[in-house]
Amino acid sequence: MGNHNLPIDKTQFGKTQDGIAIEQYTLRNIHGLELKVITYGGRITSLKVPNKKDNFENVILGFDTLLDYERDNSFFGALIGRYGNRIANGKFTLDGTEYNLATNNGKNHLHGGVDGFDRVVWMAEPIEGEKNSVLKLAYLSKDNEEGYPGNLKVLVTYTLTDENELEVTYEATTDKTTVVNLTQHAYFNLTGDFSKDILNHEVVIDADAYLPVDETLIPTGEIRKVEGTPFDFNSAKKIGQDINTQNEQLKCSQGYDHCWILNGDKGSMRFVASAYDETSGRFMEVFTNEPAVQFYTANSQEGTYKSRTGFCFETQHYPDSPNHPEFPTTELHPGDTYSTQTIFKFSTK
Repeated sequence: MGNHNLPIDKTQFGKTQDGIAIEQYTLRNIHGLELKVITYGGRITSLKVPNKKDNFENVILGFDTLLDYERDNSFFGALIGRYGNRIANGKFTLDGTEYNLATNNGKNHLHGGVDGFDRVVWMAEPIEGEKNSVLKLAYLSKDNEEGYPGNLKVLVTYTLTDENELEVTYEATTDKTTVVNLTQHAYFNLTGDFSKDILNHEVVIDADAYLPVDETLIPTGEIRKVEGTPFDFNSAKKIGQDINTQNEQLKCSQGYDHCWILNGDKGSMRFVASAYDETSGRFMEVFTNEPAVQFYTANSQEGTYKSRTGFCFETQHYPDSPNHPEFPTTELHPGDTYSTQTIFKFSTK
């Protein structure tokens, strides 16, 4: 591909209600893909990719103003931490100490709390590379922030490659044993037309099992096979095919909002999921070294977007792991580095 050194543009996106200036960075690749990210919540505000006629449209739901993001309770485009997904009753015990977190989702803790990583201002460092456009985002989450132990140094890197991939790399270190589960909460709609729902997208999730939840969406601890259930996406299936099936698990969340246990060698980068929109021809593949993905179909949206206008592939560890010793651990110890990566690859067919 050679040396492309495409410039990364920086613009002002507005000021928070506290008066902090927020910047927006625009990354491009040699094929014309364009990624926009703001320093508020490390949020992706737009990702333009081509359809089969080579028309570029944004495929990630977002807002035009900072105020809309500040008012948003659905984590549009946001980086999620310290703990993606739910922790039961906002409590967990670590090394004999009980920690109490904010309960911002009924009686449970969701996506890092009232002021999670989706609401903080990240320090941005754009890197105009020879091959790729890179944006590094750093944040120091102080000891006891939202109730979590340890000063957690976080570095998230967004890379837009010339292979039409959006790479998201997460790293973190701590000075006290803590729990970490970082993810990205982009809502995708591959039609590029956000007046349309996502029910005709054909989805694959390479997973033989998922985690059933109770009525507050906390995993029961059971690991259930997807075979013969609406949760089987091992071969391509339209999101809408089974979403309204009479099923106690679908009823809990009014659609899909569950954690799939991904096949393959946990800890190694592998293909885990895909989505295809026939009308536009857009095809998105997801690769990760995470053990699970939360597939969410935006079942009860209010405001700008109607329900089921977008879907999320939130690659992550299991929800409520700190309270389930049998789940893969989310503990991070001083001296160790938390490191995960997820790639969203775009093409047409």
